[in-house]
Amino acid sequence: MEIIKAIILGIIQGLTEFLPVSSSGHLELGNAILGNTATGEESLIFTVVLHFATALSTIVIFRKDILEIIQGLLKFQWNEQTQFTVKIILSMIPAVIIGLFFEAELEQFFGGSIAFVGVMLLITGVLLFLADRAKNTTKNVSLPNSILIGISQAIAMLPGISRSGATISTSVLLGVDKTKAARFSFLMVIPLIFGKIGKDVLSGDLSLESTQIIPLSVGFIAAFISGLFACTWMISLVKKSKLSYFAYYCFIVGFIAIGYTLFK
Repeated sequence: MEIIKAIILGIIQGLTEFLPVSSSGHLELGNAILGNTATGEESLIFTVVLHFATALSTIVIFRKDILEIIQGLLKFQWNEQTQFTVKIILSMIPAVIIGLFFEAELEQFFGGSIAFVGVMLLITGVLLFLADRAKNTTKNVSLPNSILIGISQAIAMLPGISRSGATISTSVLLGVDKTKAARFSFLMVIPLIFGKIGKDVLSGDLSLESTQIIPLSVGFIAAFISGLFACTWMISLVKKSKLSYFAYYCFIVGFIAIGYTLFK
């Protein structure tokens, strides 16, 4: 992969992992526009590295929260930190089931179907539009809510459905405080990313060649730095109820993607 393409795709991943516009959908669009001809294995390695970078940026932003959770668990008490951890675990279950038992079926949606990505972006836009108009509350994520949010995260494994957009919108529509919804959304994906990376490494699906080191490195750095910016910015935007801006963006890009497929 060319270095410039790696940088562009890294920035796309870093921004769209946190902004509610679908990182997987934009990577598909980015690959199509850039004419990326990477092999399946090379593409998989690059995607894993980019996700690892954004997971690290999440850890940096929420390092205090993560430390509090770890300290709470070490005390072996049913306190707020322990309850939060249980909610994170519950939210992971739907995505883990899809990843373990339906991975082959899921991969069929990735492969340059621009029209499908466009339709999914329109759905993301509707979710964001509705969530932006939800009333402000001070409620926390409950145990039942964590499962429903987890289901929305599993659905967001489809390219074009924004993971952060789907999980934050679901949380807000369930009556959860917007800031707490964003925090839960960003923290709940960390174990899944590291679990996915571990699965790919142990299965032998990943094999790194020396020719890939430079593109992977610059892509990683681009995704990490842009991820830090996007994560901080997104938290601020959710607080200010400005998700509708991204809804309009998803509508525009979605219709362009569909139109591109129909009239190319």
